Amino acid sequence: MLIDLIKKRRSYYNINKEIPVSEEEIINFIKEATELVPDAFNMKSQRLAVFTGQKHDELWDSIYDEFGGKVAREKIDSFKSGYGTIIFSIDENVVKSLQDKFPNYADRFPSWAEQANAMLQFSIWVGLTEMGLGASIQHYNPVIDEAIKKKFDIKDHHKILAQLVFGGIVKEPQAKEKENDINHRVKIIK
Repeated sequence: MLIDLIKKRRSYYNINKEIPVSEEEIINFIKEATELVPDAFNMKSQRLAVFTGQKHDELWDSIYDEFGGKVAREKIDSFKSGYGTIIFSIDENVVKSLQDKFPNYADRFPSWAEQANAMLQFSIWVGLTEMGLGASIQHYNPVIDEAIKKKFDIKDHHKILAQLVFGGIVKEPQAKEKENDINHRVKIIK
């Protein structure tokens, strides 16, 4: 059941390069999820860059460099110790073309694209969890955007939103606290 998968999804910070599935299985899953997750007006605005191996390590070294030492090396190295990173972006050219085509909805397309990106992030995160991988979402953008785009040939019109780091699980995170009263966030209207 989906709720059971969601319950298993956690932020894993103690990960390594030893994964319980093949890289090919991970890549195939990422591609399939990207194709299947809905996007308003079927705009297909989502763009992903998947870093593994040496390029994954270079990515995190570049992120560290962009912060000029303002982020602890140990923190960056905890992400670098993982197997891979997915950079999630939106193709702003796709969004703009739909804004031009459907002017009555023009102001909504950017937020719809971000909603689709969030659904894709979550779907992939849950899927990686189901594959036995640990992962966490990071947000080092916009500080890293220009340098990362240039170094790794990511198009300028791709708006970077997040980085999902994944790898083998070294240590389970602490148990997640249950909210005292979810009713202040969920209103039932009959």
